[in-house]
Amino acid sequence: MSALTFDATGSAREAVEAHTPALAADNVASRIFAKDHTLWGPDAEEESAKRLGWVEAASVSRPLVADILALRDEFRAEGVDRIVLCGMGGSSLAPEVIAATAGVPLVVLDSTDPEQVAAALSERLENTAIVVSSKSGSTAETDSQRRAFEAAFTGAGIDAARRIVVVTDPGSPLDSASREAGYRAVFNADPTVGGRYSALTAFGLVPSGLAGVDIETLLDEAEEAAELLRDDSEDNIGLQLGAVLGGTSPLRDKIVIVEDGSGIAGFADWAEQLIAESTGKNGRGVLPVVATVDSPEVSAGADDVLVVRLVSADAEPSLGADEAAVGGTLATQMFVWEFATAVAGRLLGINPFDQPDVEAAKVAARGLLDARPEPTRAAFTDGPIEVRGGDWLGGASTAEEAVKALLAQLGPDGYLSVQAYLDRLAFPELESVRDRFAAATGRPTTFGWGPRFLHSTGQYHKGGPAVGVFLQITADAAQDVSIPDRPFTFGQLIAAQAAGDAQVLAEHGRPVLRLHLTDRRAGVAALIELVSTLGR
Repeated sequence: MSALTFDATGSAREAVEAHTPALAADNVASRIFAKDHTLWGPDAEEESAKRLGWVEAASVSRPLVADILALRDEFRAEGVDRIVLCGMGGSSLAPEVIAATAGVPLVVLDSTDPEQVAAALSERLENTAIVVSSKSGSTAETDSQRRAFEAAFTGAGIDAARRIVVVTDPGSPLDSASREAGYRAVFNADPTVGGRYSALTAFGLVPSGLAGVDIETLLDEAEEAAELLRDDSEDNIGLQLGAVLGGTSPLRDKIVIVEDGSGIAGFADWAEQLIAESTGKNGRGVLPVVATVDSPEVSAGADDVLVVRLVSADAEPSLGADEAAVGGTLATQMFVWEFATAVAGRLLGINPFDQPDVEAAKVAARGLLDARPEPTRAAFTDGPIEVRGGDWLGGASTAEEAVKALLAQLGPDGYLSVQAYLDRLAFPELESVRDRFAAATGRPTTFGWGPRFLHSTGQYHKGGPAVGVFLQITADAAQDVSIPDRPFTFGQLIAAQAAGDAQVLAEHGRPVLRLHLTDRRAGVAALIELVSTLGR
């Protein structure tokens, strides 16, 4: 049986001791596996009644394996060995973790940045197939990426339909349109599983399986984990982790997730989306913070922070005060975190299966695309950085002064969210500002690549506690990419997404500072240098 381990200290241990007896006595574990939609209260019943299919995802997904592997072999026989995943949120994060952990190449295109899109379109197109993953097909990013690739295939003399694979819900608009278009394959996922709980469904298995991952073993591990988690016992690790995430008293609502030898690549990024989108609503929730063992939040000792370490199943972690550690294989960890997030939702008194505030930014972006307003004027320009902000900017006249003015809005229980609407593959060094900001402010700091974080922490930003301050980083592109049969380009789309999210945040009373880089390379270097001087 797949190993699954757990340990906790301080307030994390107290939460386990306070809540797991009642959770076990109320048969919460077996009721989750029985798909009891009443567990999260009357207001959640309608949504939870149609979102509990993830508890049996491993067995339901098993029949897909043969078709996925057969298609993989067909592609390889045709010389197609580069798989590009066009998807957002849960449709992209899980396959990215699965493939990276297995050491299998998978190109994840979860951006509308024109330079990142152009790079994906230009590499080995003759050896490429794409997987278009969307529950409905209405996701603007995914639809735009599909259109761009279809045109690129056709322009290169490649039969586009033979290179496009679709993963979607049965009966969705994308399902019927894809079949009519004669695409190579259409895989239907279980419609009773929400996107962020879909790691072990077709959304996680198709792209990773086509890329070369051993998906049968993944499902074997998941089925074994299910047997561990359905037990109504105080020793149930899923109940214990759920108590840690949602049951500390007073609530430690910043969960710092630390990779500490688990061997799972990028797991915290996937867990971030799961937790933030599931719990951040009604002014409540817990904020996941992706960190390393050396990150400032780990040793700061803030009384609203709790550290959870990801370790290997055979590790004996050395825990500090107010910490927990979870060990297991990839599928085991995925299942236990899905289960624990649902348990945390019950303790927090929220519905862990809806996302009421995600749509607001999408609506604002669509409105800006339709209206095409002139960009708001910069308050001032400092070298390669244009600065835009609210009245709280005061008399700031440099980018550094503007950043300090934003940080002055950060309260003792707040957090900073850094959002970079750039090519994440070309500028990975930009992520280094996260630790530097955390050290300078002494407060938890998140870093998200736009627009993908809109399908992740974006829900928490608008629906969670109103204590965040937001730094947007946008940039001019050296080249833009058109979107076939659409009246806007990728450059215009990502600009509208950034502006739309800033608009909604401002409407919620959140301070937003936008630093627009007129030259990407110079601007990124200037921003990293600026942040390195903070706190000196």
